[in-house]
Amino acid sequence: MARIITIPYKPRNWAKILHDSVNRWIIMVLHRRAGKTTAVLNHLQRDALKVPKSLYAYIAPTYKQAKRIAWDIAKTISRPIPGVEPNEAELTIKYPNGSKLMLLGSENVDALRGMGLWGGGQDEAPQHPPNLFSEIISKCLADHLGYWIFFGTPKGKGYFYDIYKKALGDENWTTIYKTIDDSLKEESGETIDNLKQALEDDRRLVQQDLMTKDEFNQEWYCSFEAAIKGAYYSEQLAEMRQAGRIKVVPYDKELKVHTVWDLGVGQALGIGFYQKCMNEAQMIDYWEGEGNEGIYEAIKVLQDKKYIYGKHFAPHDIRAKEISTGQTRLDFAKKHGIKFEIIPNLWVDDGINRGKLLFAHLWVDAQKCEKWLDIISQYKREYDDDKKMFVEKPYHDFTSHAADVHRYAAIVENKMTNEEIYYPQPDKPNPAI
Repeated sequence: MARIITIPYKPRNWAKILHDSVNRWIIMVLHRRAGKTTAVLNHLQRDALKVPKSLYAYIAPTYKQAKRIAWDIAKTISRPIPGVEPNEAELTIKYPNGSKLMLLGSENVDALRGMGLWGGGQDEAPQHPPNLFSEIISKCLADHLGYWIFFGTPKGKGYFYDIYKKALGDENWTTIYKTIDDSLKEESGETIDNLKQALEDDRRLVQQDLMTKDEFNQEWYCSFEAAIKGAYYSEQLAEMRQAGRIKVVPYDKELKVHTVWDLGVGQALGIGFYQKCMNEAQMIDYWEGEGNEGIYEAIKVLQDKKYIYGKHFAPHDIRAKEISTGQTRLDFAKKHGIKFEIIPNLWVDDGINRGKLLFAHLWVDAQKCEKWLDIISQYKREYDDDKKMFVEKPYHDFTSHAADVHRYAAIVENKMTNEEIYYPQPDKPNPAI
């Protein structure tokens, strides 16, 4: 008669998605204390018991972390299994069917070469070397077409963030993203009650300046933006995500589309596409150059999108004459059907403050503005190495142009109206402009 063995594990609701997954690749972005490690170890143990003489790996950023974080859990969940053999010296659980679960660290990725794995996962994924999976683990999984789980809490926009972005919408990936609010809504029990109290305690720590808002948002609300030190808009973006205002925002043909430009060449040339509905602003699209595109190519982009346009806004330097043509870009655009309104020239700090206010009633299309969201989240203050502090001055890099589009949009938002506008006929009329 078969013997029933009860493992001391009750999966949280989110973990059922993990346990039901049949994909080779899984990424889990979860808040602190969501039960990530416990769920993954149980998942690996379950499969090790299903497949005789198989090998599964749990990898922490360091061997010491693997022992501190996961070893006691691995021993606890395996203890009820008759004939199980835990090896403290090697952090290995050997099961009676000959399978093994190994706990490892990734300090030396080359030491992990050569394993034949059926599956595994890397805990605190943002802290692992980027080549751990691509160079080592993917080859360890090849013989058995094993699966791999990337899991952790965000820590800036690095390797873990890139994987998460690429996994979204890909049917070959299982993607799980849960903040503390999700757990408080979807889970129950003593642990969840404790987490609710811990969340409120941390809120008070933020109010007392004993914890930063960025740290709070990163750990509890899985904010990739919050982890970027000195970022201007991290708090605003985190609040938008929590409020559900970063989503698919469809183009409304009943409303005009207004464009806001930052002028330059290539990546220094950016255009935001906005609609206004009552007191709400909607950013429905974003375009940025990649090579040597100039204003001519940008105008072609507008024509191809076929929106019904309202006003077009550009900074004051659109009045500057170009040496090659002897005419201003303002005149050039007018000949091609675009009459620009000049954006008032305010101090950058004033524009940034207006930008923060705009986020409070802004909706952003998560797909068409994906690149803009990426870039704006990394827009940050300059760091003074001598004073060891951030100063109130933007760091000028590739993020500046997308940030300028937002700053300009905040300045001219009140001019974005839905009235009919008459412009003189261009040399080559285009009804879409």
